[in-house]
Amino acid sequence: MLASLMPTVYVQVSPERLTIRNARTGEAISEVPEVAIADGPKPRIVGVGTEARSHKSTPSVKIINPFAHPRSLVSDFTVGEQLLKAFLRRLQGRSIFALSPKVVMHPLGDPAGGYTQVEIRAFHEMAMGAGASQVVVWQGRGLSDQELLSGQFPSGGKVLS
Repeated sequence: MLASLMPTVYVQVSPERLTIRNARTGEAISEVPEVAIADGPKPRIVGVGTEARSHKSTPSVKIINPFAHPRSLVSDFTVGEQLLKAFLRRLQGRSIFALSPKVVMHPLGDPAGGYTQVEIRAFHEMAMGAGASQVVVWQGRGLSDQELLSGQFPSGGKVLS
Protein backbone atom coordinates (compact mmCIF):
# COMPACT_ATOMS: atom_id res chain seq x y z
CA MET A 1 0.00 0.00 0.00
CA LEU A 2 2.70 2.51 0.96
CA ALA A 3 4.73 1.60 -2.14
CA SER A 4 1.91 2.85 -4.36
CA LEU A 5 1.95 6.19 -2.50
CA MET A 6 5.73 6.55 -2.72
CA PRO A 7 6.68 9.38 -5.08
CA THR A 8 8.86 8.65 -8.10
CA VAL A 9 11.37 11.41 -8.76
CA TYR A 10 13.32 11.76 -11.99
CA VAL A 11 16.70 13.51 -11.68
CA GLN A 12 18.61 14.66 -14.75
CA VAL A 13 22.18 15.75 -14.01
CA SER A 14 24.59 17.78 -16.12
CA PRO A 15 27.24 20.40 -15.31
CA GLU A 16 24.87 23.11 -16.61
CA ARG A 17 21.56 22.04 -15.06
CA LEU A 18 20.00 19.85 -12.36
CA THR A 19 16.37 18.99 -13.11
CA ILE A 20 14.16 17.00 -10.77
CA ARG A 21 10.55 16.06 -11.51
CA ASN A 22 7.85 14.26 -9.55
CA ALA A 23 6.49 11.77 -12.12
CA ARG A 24 3.10 11.59 -10.40
CA THR A 25 2.38 15.32 -10.13
CA GLY A 26 4.58 16.71 -12.92
CA GLU A 27 5.99 19.31 -10.50
CA ALA A 28 9.59 20.10 -11.42
CA ILE A 29 12.61 22.19 -10.46
CA SER A 30 15.36 22.97 -12.97
CA GLU A 31 18.27 25.19 -11.96
CA VAL A 32 22.03 25.51 -12.13
CA PRO A 33 23.70 22.84 -9.98
CA GLU A 34 25.57 25.19 -7.69
CA VAL A 35 25.96 25.44 -3.94
CA ALA A 36 27.11 28.52 -2.00
CA ILE A 37 29.13 27.58 1.07
CA ALA A 38 30.14 30.13 3.72
CA ASP A 39 33.67 29.67 5.06
CA GLY A 40 34.23 29.60 8.76
CA PRO A 41 34.99 27.22 11.62
CA LYS A 42 31.96 25.20 10.52
CA PRO A 43 31.24 25.71 6.79
CA ARG A 44 27.52 25.98 6.01
CA ILE A 45 25.35 26.06 2.92
CA VAL A 46 23.87 29.52 2.36
CA GLY A 47 22.22 28.91 -1.02
CA VAL A 48 21.59 26.31 -3.71
CA GLY A 49 20.70 26.56 -7.38
CA THR A 50 19.96 30.03 -8.68
CA GLU A 51 20.06 31.41 -5.13
CA ALA A 52 23.72 30.33 -4.81
CA ARG A 53 24.68 32.76 -7.59
CA SER A 54 23.45 35.71 -5.53
CA HIS A 55 26.38 35.04 -3.16
CA LYS A 56 29.11 35.25 -5.85
CA SER A 57 30.31 38.67 -4.72
CA THR A 58 30.54 37.67 -1.04
CA PRO A 59 34.25 37.10 -0.25
CA SER A 60 33.66 34.53 2.51
CA VAL A 61 31.44 32.36 0.29
CA LYS A 62 32.60 29.92 -2.37
CA ILE A 63 30.36 28.63 -5.13
CA ILE A 64 30.76 24.94 -6.00
CA ASN A 65 29.29 23.01 -8.91
CA PRO A 66 29.60 19.36 -7.82
CA PHE A 67 28.96 18.12 -11.37
CA ALA A 68 31.60 20.13 -13.22
CA HIS A 69 34.90 18.37 -13.81
CA PRO A 70 36.76 17.78 -17.07
CA ARG A 71 37.09 14.00 -16.56
CA SER A 72 34.01 13.01 -14.56
CA LEU A 73 30.44 14.13 -14.00
CA VAL A 74 30.96 13.94 -10.22
CA SER A 75 33.57 16.33 -8.92
CA ASP A 76 32.38 16.69 -5.30
CA PHE A 77 30.29 13.84 -3.91
CA THR A 78 29.40 15.45 -0.56
CA VAL A 79 28.30 18.76 -2.07
CA GLY A 80 26.37 16.88 -4.79
CA GLU A 81 24.51 14.89 -2.14
CA GLN A 82 23.65 18.07 -0.22
CA LEU A 83 22.47 19.79 -3.41
CA LEU A 84 20.26 16.84 -4.34
CA LYS A 85 18.88 16.72 -0.79
CA ALA A 86 18.00 20.45 -0.93
CA PHE A 87 16.26 20.08 -4.31
CA LEU A 88 14.30 17.01 -3.12
CA ARG A 89 13.23 18.90 0.01
CA ARG A 90 12.11 21.81 -2.14
CA LEU A 91 10.13 19.50 -4.44
CA GLN A 92 8.47 17.51 -1.65
CA GLY A 93 7.96 20.28 0.88
CA ARG A 94 8.98 20.03 4.51
CA SER A 95 6.29 17.66 5.77
CA ILE A 96 7.51 15.25 8.44
CA PHE A 97 5.21 12.67 6.83
CA ALA A 98 6.79 12.86 3.35
CA LEU A 99 7.63 9.39 2.08
CA SER A 100 11.14 8.68 0.82
CA PRO A 101 10.96 8.73 -2.97
CA LYS A 102 12.05 6.23 -5.56
CA VAL A 103 14.67 8.11 -7.56
CA VAL A 104 15.77 7.59 -11.15
CA MET A 105 19.16 9.29 -11.60
CA HIS A 106 19.88 10.18 -15.23
CA PRO A 107 23.41 11.53 -15.80
CA LEU A 108 23.30 13.38 -19.10
CA GLY A 109 26.03 13.00 -21.66
CA ASP A 110 27.85 10.13 -23.25
CA PRO A 111 31.41 9.93 -21.95
CA ALA A 112 34.00 8.10 -24.00
CA GLY A 113 34.00 4.52 -22.74
CA GLY A 114 30.76 5.04 -20.78
CA TYR A 115 30.34 5.84 -17.12
CA THR A 116 32.73 4.10 -14.76
CA GLN A 117 31.53 1.82 -11.99
CA VAL A 118 32.76 4.48 -9.54
CA GLU A 119 30.58 7.18 -11.16
CA ILE A 120 27.53 4.91 -11.25
CA ARG A 121 27.98 4.02 -7.60
CA ALA A 122 28.51 7.71 -6.72
CA PHE A 123 25.15 8.63 -8.30
CA HIS A 124 23.43 5.73 -6.55
CA GLU A 125 24.91 6.57 -3.14
CA MET A 126 24.28 10.30 -3.64
CA ALA A 127 20.55 9.68 -4.11
CA MET A 128 20.39 7.28 -1.15
CA GLY A 129 22.16 9.82 1.06
CA ALA A 130 19.73 12.52 -0.10
CA GLY A 131 16.80 10.46 1.18
CA ALA A 132 15.78 8.05 -1.60
CA SER A 133 14.29 4.70 -0.66
CA GLN A 134 15.23 3.11 -4.00
CA VAL A 135 17.56 4.28 -6.77
CA VAL A 136 17.97 3.41 -10.43
CA VAL A 137 20.76 4.97 -12.50
CA TRP A 138 19.66 5.28 -16.13
CA GLN A 139 21.59 6.04 -19.31
CA GLY A 140 19.69 6.76 -22.51
CA ARG A 141 17.04 9.12 -23.80
CA GLY A 142 14.88 11.16 -21.48
CA LEU A 143 12.07 9.23 -19.81
CA SER A 144 8.36 10.03 -19.76
CA ASP A 145 6.33 10.11 -16.57
CA GLN A 146 4.52 6.94 -17.69
CA GLU A 147 7.82 5.08 -18.17
CA LEU A 148 9.00 6.25 -14.75
CA LEU A 149 5.80 5.22 -12.97
CA SER A 150 5.59 1.82 -14.69
CA GLY A 151 9.30 1.07 -14.23
CA GLN A 152 9.42 -0.04 -17.88
CA PHE A 153 12.47 1.60 -19.40
CA PRO A 154 12.93 1.70 -23.20
CA SER A 155 15.29 -0.72 -24.89
CA GLY A 156 17.34 2.13 -26.44
CA GLY A 157 19.11 2.79 -23.12
CA LYS A 158 20.27 0.82 -20.13
CA VAL A 159 19.80 0.64 -16.39
CA LEU A 160 23.27 1.01 -14.88
CA SER A 161 22.32 0.09 -11.30
